[in-house]
Amino acid sequence: MAVPAVLQNLRIPLIGSPLFIISNPDLVLAQCKAGVVGSFPALNAREKEGEEIELEKWLVRINEELDAHNQANPDRPAAPYAVNQIVHRTNARLERDVELCVKHKVPVWITSLGAQEWVYEAAHSVGAIVLHDIINDTFARKAISKGADGLIAVAAGAGGHAGALSPFALVQEIREWFDGPLYLSGAIAKGDSILAAQAMGADGGYAGSCFIATEEANAVAGYKEMITRSGASDIVYSNLFTGVWGNYLKPSIANAGMDPDQLETADPSKMNFGSGEGSKGKRWKDIWGSGQGIGRVKEILPAAKLIDRLAAEYDAAQERLCGQVKRAS
Repeated sequence: MAVPAVLQNLRIPLIGSPLFIISNPDLVLAQCKAGVVGSFPALNAREKEGEEIELEKWLVRINEELDAHNQANPDRPAAPYAVNQIVHRTNARLERDVELCVKHKVPVWITSLGAQEWVYEAAHSVGAIVLHDIINDTFARKAISKGADGLIAVAAGAGGHAGALSPFALVQEIREWFDGPLYLSGAIAKGDSILAAQAMGADGGYAGSCFIATEEANAVAGYKEMITRSGASDIVYSNLFTGVWGNYLKPSIANAGMDPDQLETADPSKMNFGSGEGSKGKRWKDIWGSGQGIGRVKEILPAAKLIDRLAAEYDAAQERLCGQVKRAS
C-alpha cells in the first residue's frame, strides 16, 4: 500500500510525536513549516472552567497559519499536522475533543491507549487518517481490525510511554501481515535513523525527545538542558509515574529524591487520564520523559534548524549507502 496522500511529499519521512505538556502550537507550526508532521496531545490544550475552549483556539490558529504559509509559499507547502487522542476510559474530554477535531477537519489523528471504532469513524467522516500507536503485534492487529488506517510501532528506547521490543522484531512481525502506513518510534534522533527505519520496512520515523530541546517546546530550561547533557545510560524504564511503562531521565528522578535504580512498580489499574496527568498528577511534574537517542542532542535549537540537521543527515546517509552498493557491485 502506498503512503497516504496526506503523508506524501514531506521534506523527510518524519512525524514529530505528541509530547505531553511540551507540544504546543508554536512547536507544531515550526515542525510543519519546516516540512515534517507536527503533532500535539489534545489534552495539552487546557482551560479553566468558564473560559473559552483552548483546543478550539489551538486548532483555529494552526489551520489559519498553515493556510497562510501555503498561500505565501506555493512551492514549499507545509506538512500536515496531527492531534493525539488518549482513548482511555478515564479521559472525560475524549468525546468533546473528537467533535472539535471533526469540526476543524484535523487531517491526521494519532490514537493511544485504546482502539475504538467510533473514534476512527469520526476521523474518516472528514477524510482524516488515523495512526494508532502500539507496542506489540497483538495491539497492532486489534487497532487495524477496528478501523485504524496505520500504525506507530513504539519500540524499545522510545521516549515517554514505550514498548520493550526491538524495533527489528516489531516492524518485522507487523510487516508479515500489514502493508499500510507504519512509522517507527524508538531513539529516532538522527537522520540516519529515519533511513534505517525505512530499510527495516517502516514508512518513516516518529521522533519526540530531540524536539524537547528546541526553542519552541513548552519545557522548562532545566529539562531542555538535561536532554543536551544526557545519553542512553541516563534513561530508566518504569511504570511508576503514569501506570504505563515508559522511559524517563534518571537525573530528574534523583532530583525528586528517589533512587532511579530502585523504583517501585505501579498498579496499572490506577491509571487516570481525566486531567491528562496520568495516575499521579502534579506529584510527578518534574519527572521528565525521554528516549534513549538523546546522545545526539547537543544544543538547544529552533525546531527548523533541528529539522535542517535531520534532513542533511538523512540525505548524507542515502548517499553513503548508495556509494557502498555501487562499490559492492
